Amino acid sequence: MTHQTISRLFEQLAIAIPKPTTELVYRSHFELLISVVLSAQATDKSVNKATKLLFSVANTPEKILALGEEGLKTYIKTIGLFNTKATHIMALCQKLLELHNGEVPHTRAELENLAGVGRKTANVMLNTAFGEPTIAVDTHIFRVANRIGLAHATTVLAVEKELLRVIPEKFKHDAHHLLILHGRYICMARKPLCERCVISGYCEFFKLAAH
Repeated sequence: MTHQTISRLFEQLAIAIPKPTTELVYRSHFELLISVVLSAQATDKSVNKATKLLFSVANTPEKILALGEEGLKTYIKTIGLFNTKATHIMALCQKLLELHNGEVPHTRAELENLAGVGRKTANVMLNTAFGEPTIAVDTHIFRVANRIGLAHATTVLAVEKELLRVIPEKFKHDAHHLLILHGRYICMARKPLCERCVISGYCEFFKLAAH
């Protein structure tokens, strides 16, 4: 795919999705971080439903620690892997207080040093909270990038590197959410809605399917 084609592809996505941002509901960097940790292998809708109640009673590291691990579980038990996530969140809150005065750190190394925070979660925070042009490759982005032909890679990290290399600078900040939302509502795993897709003219999958 040429640089010009990729530019046009993102221009079309940006028109179709004028406000590309996360669907997680949050009011602070801390709330976003907890939501992203909870969203691993879970839908944003299920996370929002749980955090609406959780954040109304505990939306700081101190307050979550005060709930205790079992108390936290009562709020997040509807979310997949809630036992592991509760353990991670307690350790994460402890470390935020010990090392960062309760504030969410701004660097990848510091973020990845927190329990339950891997490269994907760190990228989401750097992009959504701090405005950096990072791309967090989740299942949607991995599928969409390979399907469209933006990347041809078999690992999450390789897809991330490929996307950072080929996506034009002016789209790098929004690319993460443009691709996620496109994957969530149009380029779905089993039955992509190619007839409604604004970028089908640039898509390798569509061109192959059409022949």
